[in-house]
Amino acid sequence: MAEVKTTLKVKGMTCGHCAGSVARALQDLDGVEETGVNLEKGLAEVTYHSEKVSAEDLAKAVIDAGYEATVA
Repeated sequence: MAEVKTTLKVKGMTCGHCAGSVARALQDLDGVEETGVNLEKGLAEVTYHSEKVSAEDLAKAVIDAGYEATVA
């Protein structure tokens, strides 16, 4: 399986709890291996298997969690 790293721009995070919510939303997706959320920069870096999940799926998971997200 090919591992891919994608960075998402995330708007709406205001605290550590928000960053944790974004990280959990991403980690709950099948195929996600690793996440790193930077609250100050408003970014989420995700390593995942492209056969199981797409960058659009990642953004949708963050949006469904209540935040704005776009692929950087």
